[in-house]
Amino acid sequence: MKKIALITGATSGIGRACALRFAREGYDVIITGRTVNKLQELSEEIQAQGVNVLVLNYDVRDCKACHEAIASLPAEWSEVDVLVNNAGLALGLEAEYEGDYEDWEIMIDTNVKGLLYMTREVVPGMVARNRGHVINIGSVAGDAAYAGGNVYCATKAAVKALSDGLRIDLAHTAVRVTNLKPGLVETNFSNTRFHGDTARAASVYKGVKPLTGDDIADVAFYAASAPEHVQIAEVLVLATHQASGSVICRS
Repeated sequence: MKKIALITGATSGIGRACALRFAREGYDVIITGRTVNKLQELSEEIQAQGVNVLVLNYDVRDCKACHEAIASLPAEWSEVDVLVNNAGLALGLEAEYEGDYEDWEIMIDTNVKGLLYMTREVVPGMVARNRGHVINIGSVAGDAAYAGGNVYCATKAAVKALSDGLRIDLAHTAVRVTNLKPGLVETNFSNTRFHGDTARAASVYKGVKPLTGDDIADVAFYAASAPEHVQIAEVLVLATHQASGSVICRS
């Protein structure tokens, strides 16, 4: 029987890469996101590989929408084997006492509450079937704050705590939980953080070879494909010339 992977925030970056990687490995995939045309483009790319794909267009910040999306799954799509909680973002790089209220709300609602909503909707089914895997996309930023990262770092620290807590709650089952913590990954992450300032975003990756979304998707699939008795609890993945969230050696 084919396995099913559900990836949130699949329209770009790590989420898109995860959808393509799991599809390439024979999973049927459910892709979610807010931008319907990007979801459709990805759906067509996956279908071209001969893989089944289901598109769910909603915002993980909306609790009701999350519930309705999962409740609407056809029977053949309802038994999710792998949930990749990828939807997330950083906004702004201001000092905490100068931060933007709306940026804070969006980061907390997406990175923390959205992850919780999806976990609450999908994991009970995994528990009932006594199988499944939750892969939360955390960050090196969750290990230690860096200048200007304050609220974003706090949300990713929350992802670590929520991953650890869920793993404890599921220890009596065969459901596994992985907190995958990337460092510097070149996606649209920085462009989003700087509200479309492409020049400023490009400077983030100047003088260093960053990770790619494909690199993180490789690790996510590795965790999911480990033997059933092996739980990859946490993985920190950095670019070679990155030592921590704030230490990067640039040429």
